[in-house]
Amino acid sequence: MNPDIVGGIAGSSVSYLLVKLNAFATRELNLKENINRALQDLEIELREDIEGKLERIHQTRERYTTVTVTVTVTVTRTNSGYNTDLHVRVAPLFIGNLDTVVGIEEPTDKLVSWAHQEKQRLEVMFVVGMAGLGKTTLVHSVYEKVKEHVDGHAWITASKSKTTFDILTLLVEKFGCPITQRDDVVSLTRKLQEALLLKQRYVIVLDDLWVKALWESVKLALPNGRNSRIIITTRRGDIANSGRDGDSIVIHKIQPLSPERAAQLFYLKAFSGTGRCPSGLEEVSKSIIQKCDGLPLGIIEIGRFLSNKSPTRNQWKIFHDSLESELRSNGELSDIVKVLSASYKDLPYHLMYCFLYMSIFPENYPVKRRSLVRLWIAEGFVIEKRSKTLEEVGEEYLEELIDRNLIKANELDFDGLPKSVGVHSLMLMMILSIAHEENFCTVWTGGAPRDLTGKTRRLSIQMQDFEVSHQLPCVRSFFSFNVGKVKIGSNFKLLKVLDIQGTPLEEFSSVITDLLLLRYLSLRNTNIKSIPRSLSDLHFLETLDLKQTLVTKVPKVVLQLKKLHHLLVYRYTINMEGVPPFDIVQGFTAAKDISALKNLQTLSFVKASVQHRMSRLLRMIQGLHNLTQLRKLGVVELAKEDGVSLCRSIGKMSNLHSLSVASLRMDVPLELDAMTNNLPAFLQHLYLKGPLQKFPSWISSLYDLMKIGLKWSSLAENPIPALQNLPHLVELQLLHAYTGTLLEFESGKFPQLKILDLQRLEQLSSIVMEEGSLPCLQKLIIGQCSNLVDVPRGINNLIHLQMLVLYDMPQNVDQLRPLVHHIPCIHSYKQGRLEVFEED
Repeated sequence: MNPDIVGGIAGSSVSYLLVKLNAFATRELNLKENINRALQDLEIELREDIEGKLERIHQTRERYTTVTVTVTVTVTRTNSGYNTDLHVRVAPLFIGNLDTVVGIEEPTDKLVSWAHQEKQRLEVMFVVGMAGLGKTTLVHSVYEKVKEHVDGHAWITASKSKTTFDILTLLVEKFGCPITQRDDVVSLTRKLQEALLLKQRYVIVLDDLWVKALWESVKLALPNGRNSRIIITTRRGDIANSGRDGDSIVIHKIQPLSPERAAQLFYLKAFSGTGRCPSGLEEVSKSIIQKCDGLPLGIIEIGRFLSNKSPTRNQWKIFHDSLESELRSNGELSDIVKVLSASYKDLPYHLMYCFLYMSIFPENYPVKRRSLVRLWIAEGFVIEKRSKTLEEVGEEYLEELIDRNLIKANELDFDGLPKSVGVHSLMLMMILSIAHEENFCTVWTGGAPRDLTGKTRRLSIQMQDFEVSHQLPCVRSFFSFNVGKVKIGSNFKLLKVLDIQGTPLEEFSSVITDLLLLRYLSLRNTNIKSIPRSLSDLHFLETLDLKQTLVTKVPKVVLQLKKLHHLLVYRYTINMEGVPPFDIVQGFTAAKDISALKNLQTLSFVKASVQHRMSRLLRMIQGLHNLTQLRKLGVVELAKEDGVSLCRSIGKMSNLHSLSVASLRMDVPLELDAMTNNLPAFLQHLYLKGPLQKFPSWISSLYDLMKIGLKWSSLAENPIPALQNLPHLVELQLLHAYTGTLLEFESGKFPQLKILDLQRLEQLSSIVMEEGSLPCLQKLIIGQCSNLVDVPRGINNLIHLQMLVLYDMPQNVDQLRPLVHHIPCIHSYKQGRLEVFEED
């Protein structure tokens, strides 16, 4: 082709392209300006962030180059930082009078009994608990009682700084073997093994273990048999759990002191002369004890400190109000924080931020487990792992923090997972101090906003009303924990997390949709009624939590949120009588093309009923099959004829863990028999509400199923035989689910069931529990079974039953009394009123 022609075509093409690009740039001018402003804000934040980190690195370098004190103990080197709290850590080893030690009598007897048991094998016990709970004190009292009855004994402090060589050297010396300069770990292991073989029986304590590999190495030198005992104290529950090998290794989890024991110990230390609290100091003393949260370390140190103060109400009130400052690095009680912070400093880098995140929440605030993990993900704290979702990795992070005794599980579900979590009160004070120093989080509880600066990154509002009047360009997360009004401006351009649940919000503010980087949005428990179309601008949104709001419809624009993982839009309703109605869960109407949200993992609760059924419903139900990443699905108002389509969609959800389906009305059957192939193999929770013409046979094949609830099922056939062989089932609820007269539980069946809930089984007249049935049952609920006139036969065989709850049962159910004396907790309600269950 002629070069001039080619050049002309190319020139024309370039010109045409430039014209189009210019037109496109003109149309997107506003977007460019917004991006430029956001980039400028980001530049400011990054510059300040980098400068701050460089300054901290400089300070750290100076600190480590100037502090070079080395203390040598036998063959062990320990750094100076570890010894600053030495007197607090070794004090339990020098307690002269154990009568002044409170709360260890029962666990001491338990551990001594374990140590004296005649078993011709080596047994190991891990004593696990958070820092300051008294692990060393407890084990030392046991050691003193046991060591006189064995041929050899050794107490070794296995601190952070000690190596395997150090520990083996100390043990070899303790058991009388010579050490040479040529010895290494292998030769020391042989020497220790030979020395222990000469002993008929020995006891070894490894106190304050931090490293799993150290224990694994020492274990190699321990010969089996000889009825010997190893006791290990550690804060690291993860080490204890990983070290379990059969029944020869047990774990004793040490608990905080009860309020009564805590008060007793505090008064002994604060009023050493009498051990009694003056009447004028009772109120402030109770408040201080409450902040110690049963932690002996805090109780003892604070009690001793106050024993030297004037016992006046004013002096103690001043101390109470300044407790947090006294715990800081230069405070009078800083040794407490030094002991606690060792656990924080031992964390890997990625877990430090996750732990510091607990500083955002108020004291004693129950933090929901799933919400916390989603928040960590939104902040970017969770690191991707191959073949795992970020949520699964985040759950692992939380499990490790709980195992390390830094975060505590407030309430465990019967599947072993915590419903909510928190931190110890003194630990929270430590976290708040670190978060303040690191500029991680600013907590505003009222007063002048001195701490609010342009560098504030996370803002937690814990006061009645709040209005942002500051320029806060670096704020990434905003939380409100109050019932007052919250007003935020348009200066939060870098915000990733917005959680203002519980505020009296009536409308979805336009300011929210200007937060273009938002990843987590919770308006839970507010009064908003609708979602604006501008929500589509939040392209990075991962979690949209509108639970307990008045929103009933999600607009089509939500389909543009391609990164959305969790969509929660529903509320619970209670009728005037206080009885949960059939339609207690009010869901939302979704767009027909919901299949566009391919990254969804949680969808609750979507309505399957609409006015124009053929034009929308079937396409929405069928579109669910594209949501293959779903872990949790909730569907309400399902018509009978749509059951087959739903089953086909569920068959494509190979990762589904939780499924809840409710029919259109109480008299509309659920048609779920079509799910015979491609079962959700990993399903753990299943809730079905609505009439079932027959029990779905596929449920019996759900190997991983842990919870099942059947409500208003009105089954003529007994569902128990189809459920009794599920190996992991821990909770079974039958509410208006069975129209038969007999429920029989066979011996050896339901091997893991812990909760059995039987309500509104109006034709039920007899319950039979064979001997050996329900071996793990802990909670039994029977309610509104009006024809159940006989005592459940065999209830006296349920030796692990901890709680029995009765609702509106016939009067002659009082015959239970002679058969339930072994059950610690019994409640009987008549028309909502608790009746006292008295023993004969």
